[in-house]
Amino acid sequence: MKLFLSLSLLLSMTLYKAQEHLSSFNAVTLTYKFHPKFFIYAEGQLRGNEDYTYPDYYEIKGGLGYNLTKNHKPFVGLGRYVNYKDHSLSREEFRVWLQDVIDFKKGIVKFENRFRVEKSWFYEPQIDKTSQRMRYRYRLNVSVPLNAKTIKKGTVFANAYDEIFLVSPMKPTFARNRVYGGFGYQIDEYFGILTGYLWQREFEAKGNKNLHFIYLALNINIDGTDHHVKTYDFPGAD
Repeated sequence: MKLFLSLSLLLSMTLYKAQEHLSSFNAVTLTYKFHPKFFIYAEGQLRGNEDYTYPDYYEIKGGLGYNLTKNHKPFVGLGRYVNYKDHSLSREEFRVWLQDVIDFKKGIVKFENRFRVEKSWFYEPQIDKTSQRMRYRYRLNVSVPLNAKTIKKGTVFANAYDEIFLVSPMKPTFARNRVYGGFGYQIDEYFGILTGYLWQREFEAKGNKNLHFIYLALNINIDGTDHHVKTYDFPGAD
């Protein structure tokens, strides 16, 4: 635990000195396995995109997943996403998505491939405008335990991923690239915490934009079909 906190503090201090502007990315996730094949996933997020200390974005989402095999987990979800500008609500979004996660291990290293198709409906109350969007996402996520062969109670692990975003009918089609690197600590069989640096590149028609996030998350995994959680899934920044 001391090692995890020391690494987190060092990362935060380095980023603070290196970047002129930092944003905050905070999340709480819950995965509840209520059947040998089915699980429920829920997540809440709070971000400070323009100001690290002032949240101007939040989202609440969840859905139902199915363990097709040990390493193959299709999922369907929906959520509400809200943006603020100058302390006023600027955009609301309702989103539904289909997702497929396929993972495999090579030694102690876990590779996760996530494919997602999203349909979004937007409303901008300040200008009374509605719009729609299709988005396609792919993420390669890699995690490795640092002080054990598997992730269990007391394990410190490293985690990194790269995700690309394609949209329609907006332009440019290649809309976003998101890269994350950080560390996690498995507190016990239910609770895990993560922290790291997330770089997000927005490819906008009027010019590119970079966002630099300090990521902090609490992940809760509950297996209602057994007395112990046997596997740990750590969803990256979403």
